[in-house]
Amino acid sequence: MKVALIDADSLLYYEMGKDTLEEAMMGIDNRITTILETTSADAYFGFLTEGKCFRYRLARTRPYKYNRKLSTKPPIFYALREYIKQRWGFKGILGLEADDCVSVYSTIIAETEGQSYVICSPDKDVLRQVPGRHFNFQKMEWVNTSDKEANEFLWMQTLMGDSTDGIPGIPGLGAKTAEKIINANDGTTSYEQDVLKIYVEKFGQYDGICKFTETFKLVYLLKTEEDILYNIRKPLEPIEFISINS
Repeated sequence: MKVALIDADSLLYYEMGKDTLEEAMMGIDNRITTILETTSADAYFGFLTEGKCFRYRLARTRPYKYNRKLSTKPPIFYALREYIKQRWGFKGILGLEADDCVSVYSTIIAETEGQSYVICSPDKDVLRQVPGRHFNFQKMEWVNTSDKEANEFLWMQTLMGDSTDGIPGIPGLGAKTAEKIINANDGTTSYEQDVLKIYVEKFGQYDGICKFTETFKLVYLLKTEEDILYNIRKPLEPIEFISINS
């Protein structure tokens, strides 16, 4: 059984600008149907971000997503959120972001005999940090990420942070430099050692270790049930995947 794991937050933003709620709901339906048909999935589950995630608690250098403009979402956004829950069975898990959810459940599926997954998301963090063959439904293209590539991207993110979410990383260190540092690893040290060394050189031993740890925890997508229990202080709740033919 192939399960489509849908990172669904963006679907609401794509459609909330429509003139009427009916048009927006139809747009949601069309997008989800296209995802399921393109991926040839047998079952699916869609995830929404629920409340403030655990990263707000972890961020010390700067508040998590401090650079996002505070704006009031239109009523249609909340109507669509309820619609996608009721019509398609999507849900959120309090304290987690949608990309953490698809990441963790992909691990669970990978360890289950007779099941496979395809992650459906437009988010580069998901597409490049989780191994597998993924579907970017914004660009309508497939993305293949190996275990090695996923690990390398995680450590690149730890170096450069994530400007979209207000995670600073090493000031002035961008994607090209981060990639160069990771690619220069010859196997005599781990990526972790290489990245930590740069933090200590930049900030000193104490601050360097603290900032390294903070950045890693902020960019790291949760991957196991143990990760969930540690970060949101409660076990992962079981879900039943929704059969396409049901």
